[in-house]
Amino acid sequence: MHVKFDYRMNKGNILTLCMAVLLSSCASEFNRVYKNADNDYKYEYAKQCFAMGKFQQASSLLQDLVMIQKGRDNAQECLYLLGMSQYCNRDYESASTTFKKYYASYPKGNFSEQASFYVGQSLYRSAPEPRLDQTPTIGAINAYQQFLDLYPDSELRPIAQQRLFELQDNLVQKEFLSAQLYYNLGGYFGNINANTESNYEACIITAQNALKNYPYTKIREKFSVLIMKSKFYLAENSSEERKLERYREAEDECYGFLNEYPESKEKETAEKFIIKCKKITKD
Repeated sequence: MHVKFDYRMNKGNILTLCMAVLLSSCASEFNRVYKNADNDYKYEYAKQCFAMGKFQQASSLLQDLVMIQKGRDNAQECLYLLGMSQYCNRDYESASTTFKKYYASYPKGNFSEQASFYVGQSLYRSAPEPRLDQTPTIGAINAYQQFLDLYPDSELRPIAQQRLFELQDNLVQKEFLSAQLYYNLGGYFGNINANTESNYEACIITAQNALKNYPYTKIREKFSVLIMKSKFYLAENSSEERKLERYREAEDECYGFLNEYPESKEKETAEKFIIKCKKITKD
């Protein structure tokens, strides 16, 4: 009986078998090195792992070696290499901690400039999207700013500055989303606290503070639109004793908006608001 030989299937099986054998061999070699009492040999193997892109293995070895190497010639390099292994392995939280430790231990060390930079880089890589808590973003901004203050002539300065602008944009976007949420909630009173009378007032305060903190933001006009609209609707929803005052404020805001953004897509909205405001303020 003739048996047909499926070359592709067998080739795939052979490749899978070879990969399994190779991985098993690599794991066995790593385990032998890990258990080896010769720390100099382990350190050289860790550097080899890093050079070959085996960052997890390098990190595992270096974590044990950092304390052993302390006080020796390789101490600085060992600690810095651990940080880079963690960074390349995308363990950014551990990397930022290690780079901070390096700079605190060796502020004038061989890798102090790079370590200072990579504190910011590690936090930058772990910075969340604007909707989430921005604590890591603020940490990254502070780290980059410290780096720029310490090393104003560094070749890494352009990268740090660019990252700084990106992170500041995240904070601005966070403020915009907060202001927009208040605006969208409008007349809903379930979330109002003692500091604000309405969501429109909360939107105005949030947007104005953002413009004060980030006057050159690329979305300045968007904040201005929210302020203008919120002031108008705040006036519409005000009590009789405050209505006139707030319509005047809304009218002034609309004129200011048109002066700053004469070609805005919201030009007609501002003009419509002015007409409605004048019906109240002209008396």
